[in-house]
Amino acid sequence: MKVRKGSIAKLVFSLGLSAGLLVLASCGNGGGSSTNTNPPPVSNTQPMEVNLGPANNYTNGLFTDVTLCVPGSSSCQTINNVLVDSGSVGLRILSSQVTLSLPAITDNSSNGLQECLAFADGSYLWGAVQAADVKLAGEKAASVPLQMINAPNTGLAVPSQCLSSGGANVGTVTALGANGILGIGNFRQDCGGDCTGASSQVPALYYLCPNTVCQVASVPLAFQLQNPVWLFPQDNNGVLISLPSIPADGAPTVSGSLIFGIGTQSNNGLGTARIYTTDAFGNFQTTFNNIAYSQSFIDSGSNGFYFLDAQTLGIPDCSDLPGFYCPASTVNSTATNTGLNGTTAQVSFSIANADALFSANSGSNAAFNDLGGDNPGGFDWGMPFFFGRNVFVGIEGQTGPNGVVGPYWAYGPGGASIN
Repeated sequence: MKVRKGSIAKLVFSLGLSAGLLVLASCGNGGGSSTNTNPPPVSNTQPMEVNLGPANNYTNGLFTDVTLCVPGSSSCQTINNVLVDSGSVGLRILSSQVTLSLPAITDNSSNGLQECLAFADGSYLWGAVQAADVKLAGEKAASVPLQMINAPNTGLAVPSQCLSSGGANVGTVTALGANGILGIGNFRQDCGGDCTGASSQVPALYYLCPNTVCQVASVPLAFQLQNPVWLFPQDNNGVLISLPSIPADGAPTVSGSLIFGIGTQSNNGLGTARIYTTDAFGNFQTTFNNIAYSQSFIDSGSNGFYFLDAQTLGIPDCSDLPGFYCPASTVNSTATNTGLNGTTAQVSFSIANADALFSANSGSNAAFNDLGGDNPGGFDWGMPFFFGRNVFVGIEGQTGPNGVVGPYWAYGPGGASIN
C-alpha cells in the first residue's frame, strides 16, 4: 500500500520581490457575517468518509464532495473525493476533474493570476486562480477564488521560485491521492496580509506572468484563495468535524459529518467541547515529557500524529517507511494541550507499529487511530486525533459561542464507536 504523510498546514515560503500591488478584475467576492438576523435555516451537514481515496493509495484520508458552479449560473459540477483539510485554507481542484469553464482572476492587462503551493517535503501544486460558486450541503459561497491545479497554460513555465525546494509537481490524482483539497482551517484567506503588498517582500505564493515571465505578485485579500465557509451567508463562523471512534487495528472506511457553523444551529453546539484559542498561525501549546511545544495544531490533512523524532522519543522509525514510527509494541502516551486563553487538558494517544498496521487485513484498512511519525518542530495532531471526537475549527474574525472570536480550536467527545 502506498502511504502519504503530511499536509499543507505549515508552508515553508521562500521570499521574493513583489511584482507590485495587483489591481485585479472583480469576481464579486465578499465576506460572510456571523451576525445575520434570523436567516432561514439551511442544511448544514455534509457527509464525509475516511477511505483510500480515488487512487486507492491514501491512508487516513478524509474525503467529501464539493459542487462547483459557473458564478451566478446553474451550470454546475460535483467533484468527489476532495480531501477535507483543517490545516490549510482554500479550495484546490485538479483541472483534469473539471469540465466547467470558470472565469479566471486577472489583472487589468488580462494576465491570469497563478498560485504555487509548497508542501513541507518540497513537492508543490501549481495552477491558475479562477472563480466559482461553491456549494456544500445547503450552503453556498458566491464567486470564490480557488486554485485550478495544473490548469492548461500555453507557453507558461512553472517559475523557478516554485521549483526551489526541489520537489515534484503532485498535481495528479495518483500523486495527490485526491481530486482536490478543501482547506477549511482557522483563517479566511490562505495568505492574508502577508500577500497584500504591505511589505516590499511577499511570500512566493502568487504570480503574474506577463509575456510568459512569472513574477511574485502582491494580491488583495478578496482575490486570494478563500476559506469558502466564511463566505456562506450563515453558519459561517467555523466548522465541526465529527467522526466515531475506531478499533486499535483500524477500519476499512469510516463515515462522519462535516457540519458548518458553531453554535448556529441545534446540531453544532459545543456541548462539552472546550475552546483553545490560538496565535496568529493557528498554533497552541502542547506539553510532552515536561517540555512545551508552542507550534502545535490540529490537522485533518495529516494522516498521523506527527511529533518529535525517533532519537528524542526512543521509538524507532520504520526501516521501509522513513518518517513513520515502528515501535516493537504499541506505546501509550499522554500530553497536555493549552490554548492562549489558558484552557488546558490532557490528551491520551497511542503509537503503534506502522508496518504492522499496514499489513493487517491485507492492507485493506484505510483508517487508523494510532499511526505516528516524525515532526521535530512541535505536535501535529493529525487524523488519528479526530476519531471519537467532535473537533471545531473557529475562523479568524468570526464570532463563536460565548462571544469568542476566532481563530480557535475546540474539541470534546463525539461520535459512536465502530466495532
